[in-house]
Amino acid sequence: MVRQDLVKKTASGKVFDVFNVVLMIILSFFFIYPFWQQLVMSLNDGIDAQRGNLYFWPRVFTLNNYDYIFKTKGMLDALFWSLARVIVGTVTQLVCTGFLAYLTSVKFFTLHAWLRKMFVLTMYIGGGMIPVYLWFQQLGLLESFTVYWLPGVLSAYGMMIIGAYMDGLSDSIAESARIDGAREVTIYFRVVAPMCKPVFAALAVMTAVGHWNSWFDVMLYNASGSYDTLQMLLRDILIESNKLAELMKDSTAGSDAVKGQAARITTQTMRAATTMVVTVPIVCVYPFFQKYFVKGISIGAVKG
Repeated sequence: MVRQDLVKKTASGKVFDVFNVVLMIILSFFFIYPFWQQLVMSLNDGIDAQRGNLYFWPRVFTLNNYDYIFKTKGMLDALFWSLARVIVGTVTQLVCTGFLAYLTSVKFFTLHAWLRKMFVLTMYIGGGMIPVYLWFQQLGLLESFTVYWLPGVLSAYGMMIIGAYMDGLSDSIAESARIDGAREVTIYFRVVAPMCKPVFAALAVMTAVGHWNSWFDVMLYNASGSYDTLQMLLRDILIESNKLAELMKDSTAGSDAVKGQAARITTQTMRAATTMVVTVPIVCVYPFFQKYFVKGISIGAVKG
C-alpha cells in the first residue's frame, strides 16, 4: 500500500506546478495576442485605426473591410481555384509521394536505395527559376491549372518522412499479403497506406497549407490572371488599398465618393482583414489534424 505522505506533493513541487501554469499562460498570451490584435484592427474603422492604441477591442466597429474584400470582382472564382488547388495538390502529392516512399522501402527492389538517394539529392540541387520557367513553357503548363499541382506530385521531404514511417512497419505484414497473391499496388493501397494514416495526415496539413498560402508561382506562371487564387486576389486588393490611400492624400484628385471610400478603408485595416481571411480557414482545420500531425512527424523523425 502506497503511503499517503509520499503521494502528497512537496512544497517545491507545488511551486513548480504553479510556475509552469503561469509560464504557459504568458506564452499563450504572446502567441495568441498578435492574431487577436489583427482581428481587432480588421474590425475597426480605417480613420480611427490611424490613431493607434488599438489593443483588445475595436473602438469603431465596422465590417467595411471584409465587405470590400468579399465584394471584390472575381472573389468566388479565386476561392474556387484556391480550394481546387489545395484538394487536387494535396491528394495527388500524398498518393504519388506515398507510393514512391513505398518503393524506396521495399528491400527486394534492387534500386530502392539508389532511388531514395536520387530524390534526396534534389533537395540540395535545383535548376533555378528561369530554367524551370522555360521548362514549364515547353511542356505547355503555363496559363493552366495543372502548373499548380503537377510539379509538386513528388516531394523528396515527404518521401523521407513516409519512408521512415514505413521502415518501422513489420515486413511480415506485406510479406503475408504477397503470399496470398496480392500485387504491390494492392499491398500499398489496401495494406500499407491505411497503416500510415498519422504520417499522411501530417503531410496533408503541411501540403495543404503550402498550397493555400502560395501566390508567387501564381504570379509567375499565370500572367493573364485566368487562374488567380485567393492569395493573389488578396495581394491585388492590398495594392489597390495603397492606391486609395495615396488618392486620399491628394486633395485635388478623385471625387468625394472615392475619397470617402479611401478614408474608410486604409492599408492598415485592409492588411489586417486579408491576414484574417487567409489565417482563419487554417486555424479551423488544424485542430482536427493536430494529433496526427504531432504523431506522424515525431515517429517519422525518430525512426528516420
